[in-house]
Amino acid sequence: MSFPDHIQNALETDCVIDITTIGRSSGTPRRIETWFYRVGDRYYLTGSPGKRDWLANLKANPAFTFHLKKTTTADLAATATVISDGTTRREIMSPVLDIVGRPQSDLDTWVASAPLAEITFTNS
Repeated sequence: MSFPDHIQNALETDCVIDITTIGRSSGTPRRIETWFYRVGDRYYLTGSPGKRDWLANLKANPAFTFHLKKTTTADLAATATVISDGTTRREIMSPVLDIVGRPQSDLDTWVASAPLAEITFTNS
């Protein structure tokens, strides 16, 4: 998907965003701050290891809004694909640890228990 320059620049430089998911039980929109990273030519939502309600919400309803808020503001429609395959998680988490300045010795913990979902931006 092609974006205007200001949005593309934010996708290349920012990492803190808000996302709005739909509550899996309540059906109510939930907006929270989280992090995203670019690995290769793909974008991922993740964070430090632990359970996240936003990930559970995305499993139940993968459509969400990706809110840029640092170098520019924009609300982008997106869908999430939760990644559970260990090999794929390892391939993604290793460069993410480098980006966040964590040692590779943390990789097994992040692969086992950090939230991880691939972002696909949509037209709507």
